[in-house]
Amino acid sequence: MQTTAVAAASKRGKASPLTDEQKILLFRNLMLAMALDRMMMRVIRAGRMVGFYHEGGIALAPGVAAGTFLRKEDILWPHYRAHGLAHMLAKGIDVKLYVAEHMGREAGCCKGRSSFHFSFPQDHVFGLSGNIGANFPMVVGYGFAAKYKKTDQVVMNCSGDGSYGEGRAHEALLISALWKLPVVFWLENNGMAQHSGEQDLFPGKEISVLAAGYGIPAMKVDGQDLFACAETALAAIAHTRSGKGPIFIECRTLRAQEHSVGNLNNEGPVKRDQKLMDEWKATRDPLKIAAARLIEEGLLTETVFTEWQAEADKQADAMDEFSEASPKAMPSVEELYTQVYAGKGN
Repeated sequence: MQTTAVAAASKRGKASPLTDEQKILLFRNLMLAMALDRMMMRVIRAGRMVGFYHEGGIALAPGVAAGTFLRKEDILWPHYRAHGLAHMLAKGIDVKLYVAEHMGREAGCCKGRSSFHFSFPQDHVFGLSGNIGANFPMVVGYGFAAKYKKTDQVVMNCSGDGSYGEGRAHEALLISALWKLPVVFWLENNGMAQHSGEQDLFPGKEISVLAAGYGIPAMKVDGQDLFACAETALAAIAHTRSGKGPIFIECRTLRAQEHSVGNLNNEGPVKRDQKLMDEWKATRDPLKIAAARLIEEGLLTETVFTEWQAEADKQADAMDEFSEASPKAMPSVEELYTQVYAGKGN
């Protein structure tokens, strides 16, 4: 079964399932996520970041939608775009510790040792891997544990389109379907896997059609429409929490910049279409789309928008200041060996 979630509830001729309070929460989460993304870009360009950064740009609405309605006990595997900041702050995680981690500071969530390989076990976020597709076996395990323990936990598995070129993704879909595991396969399809376009990696028009082969229901949604993404997330979470097994969501968005800071912005050997990227930035900015909707519904004014934007920018700057105030991580040799284990050979 495959259904399509269109851009706005009003176009479907029925009321949105989102309350006014939920719409405002989503909007402010997206506003903060985008402010943090801009701040992180300033930090790396100033040479103050350890490691690298994958800019989120105008593709952060799906991450905000994926995280906002999860419970604390639900398990989240964030997408690496914007290093999962949108997903995690929306779930309620104190991301200033993650910002500090990027700067190699002792106040970081892993004491400045990991760059962007974070861990927030108390919030049921157990890490991230730079190995594309590494999350899929993990989320099957999380889903199996949730079902085995007879909890109503949901596992939110966020990934990009490139992950579905990995055999592990297909194995995860198969096992999740067979065992009816509570996994939401949340695809943030920005059309690019580093330097490879979607059409070079997938023969069909939509990656979500894969789900049908495993008997998994699927939905596709405009990834630039925050509220459409959120409505879809609510439906997906309810589906898995009720014991109906996995569901597949494809959020269509665009990577409107290079893969990571300093990379060539190429598709194969050819530069990507700058006109298309500029057009999306001008007309498909998810914050502007959401703001227009809230203004139309009487939930927002231009004055309040400006006030909230200033607050979000101030919060982002405060996280930068928090990181700068923390000492740089300079662990001793003894400390580097703690919690590091080696197997004994035969």
